[in-house]
Parts: sequence; C-alpha cells; structure tokens
Amino acid sequence: MAFKPLVFSGVQPTGNLHLGNYLGAIKRFVEMQAHHDCIYCVVDQHAITVWQNPADLKKQIREVTAAFLAAGIDPKAHVVFNQSQVPEHAELAWVFNCVARMGWLNRMTQFKEKAGKDRENASVGLFAYPTLMAADILVYRATMVPVGEDQKQHLELARDIAQKFNNDFRDSVAAAGFDPDEGFFPLPEPLTQGPAPRVMSLRDGTKKMSKSDPSDYSRINLTDDQDTIAQKVRKARTDSEPLPSEVAGLSGRADADNLVTIYAALAGTTREAVLAEFGGAQFSAFKPALADLAVAVLAPINRHMRELMDDPAHIDAVLADGSERAGAIAAKVMDDVKDIVGFLRSRRR
Repeated sequence: MAFKPLVFSGVQPTGNLHLGNYLGAIKRFVEMQAHHDCIYCVVDQHAITVWQNPADLKKQIREVTAAFLAAGIDPKAHVVFNQSQVPEHAELAWVFNCVARMGWLNRMTQFKEKAGKDRENASVGLFAYPTLMAADILVYRATMVPVGEDQKQHLELARDIAQKFNNDFRDSVAAAGFDPDEGFFPLPEPLTQGPAPRVMSLRDGTKKMSKSDPSDYSRINLTDDQDTIAQKVRKARTDSEPLPSEVAGLSGRADADNLVTIYAALAGTTREAVLAEFGGAQFSAFKPALADLAVAVLAPINRHMRELMDDPAHIDAVLADGSERAGAIAAKVMDDVKDIVGFLRSRRR
C-alpha cells in the first residue's frame, strides 16, 4: 500500500518574519493547500536551539501563526499547530537520535555555520536539530516537504534516517503488519520549486535576506506598514545602469537581479516577463513600480496580521485545534514505532 500523499513544513518563531520567509515558504504553503493535504507547523522547539526570551517566544509563536492565517492558509481544511504541543515530535526524535550516526550529523553544514568557531559552546539541540526535523516530518509519515536550499541537506538526512530505520527494523515492520519492502516510513521528497527560493538583502544582493541582519533596511518585514515597505524599496541598493532586456544581462549585477526576482515573485511571473516590460528603464522608474506592487501584495497581509495579533485567544484556539488533530495522527504513528522498536505501549492515553 503506497503512502498517502501529505505535505509537511514549518517556520521557526524567531522574530522578524520578512519578505524572504513569505516568498520562499508561506506563499508556497498557501498555493500547495489547493492540491495537497497539508500540515503546517510553528517549530518552536527548533527555536530554542539558541536561547530565546520566553515572553518574546510566546509572542513570536502567535506572530508566525498570524502570518500563516493572514496569507491565506485555511486552518480548518488543513492543520496549523505549534510543535511543542505535540510531544510525539520529541519522542520520535529520541528514537532517531539512536538511529542516526554521529558522522552524518558532523557533515551538516548548517551546524558548522551557526555554531561558528565556538562549537564547544553550541547547544546539543543545535547539533541534533536535523534529527528533530526528521521526526517533525516522519511522525506524520509525510511524503513531501517544501524546503529552501539551506534545508535540503537536512531533508536528505531525514531520508537516510527513514531508510536506516526501515532496514534496521525490517522484521519488526513486517510483524507489525506493514510491507517490509515499502518500509514503515516514507522517504520524503523535497519540493524546491518556487518563484523566489532565495530572496536577497536589499542592502547587499550577494547576501540572503535575514532577520538577523543589523540593518532593518536590509529586509521588508511582514509587520511593516505600507509607508515603510515603500521607503525600503526606494532605498534598496542598485547600480547606475538601466535594466537589461534579457536575463543574461543581470549577470554580475546582484542587486538588480534581486529586485527583478522580487518583482517577478510578487507578481507571479518570470524575470523574463519583468525585463520584457522594464528592460531599458532606469531604477528611478522601476523602484516605484516595485514599491506599488509590494504594498499591494503585503499591506493586506500586514493589516490582517495586526487584527489577528490583537486577538491572541483566537490564535491560541487555532493552535489548540490544530495540535489536537496533529496529535491524533502522531500518537498512532508513535504507537506503531513503539511496537516496531520493542517498547511497551503506555496505558496513559
């Protein structure tokens, strides 16, 4: 029996959701729900791999949820919840810690980047982040995961963990009533297609747009009002040359390429189409058009987010409902995992 198609993805609640988060993740989440069953998670347990102010973290969990809803994710048709309310994520992560190999985790480039030179002071959670990510996906036996380039290596690890679990417990998988050739866990596929997989800084087109950049003018935050959005676009760094008429002309022009890419993603079109319209124009003409487009797309999301954030009880109710529905799926999968691994099931449920 083939695995049921299911999309899983999540966003960390670490503050300052920005245009890159919207175009690279949330906008795609909204589009996928028309064609797939989807589970979308606020991954708050991942957030604490580096220290978070507890009061800020609570606010940021609600802010990510508000962004999901304001952008158009339907929490009734799909599942929206926060990770820490479903304990099976952490429970399965421990099993996967015992399946994954140290050598696999040592090869994860994102840990090396985030830990920097002071690896000895990095948290164990930051090191083991990929096994929790694997558990996030596989506790629902999800088959598809929309990921950015920076998470593809982690998804490959999730596939390796699933494959090793299936191989290590092949006889137990069969004894539990599952096809041992198919395995208990699917090998989730990455969904990397998107109009703007890497949105770059407005101050430096060679660097990814980031919430940690000290300059607020490097990014457009989803909480920015329309005047701030327009001002940031006007101040975005460019060069003195007019826009080319073909994409090849953007080579070596990172700032220009970034603004064209953002326009195309917001408009739902291609860079070729943007340059067909604006090729030969100066940035003094292009930036106002981009500002108008950004305001038209983002300002309604901003307004709706503010309304939702003014009603935290509603957000909490959405998360509670989603957590109950997610937990029902995860508990069944975890019971099967316990049988397969050789644990005794809890009688507490």
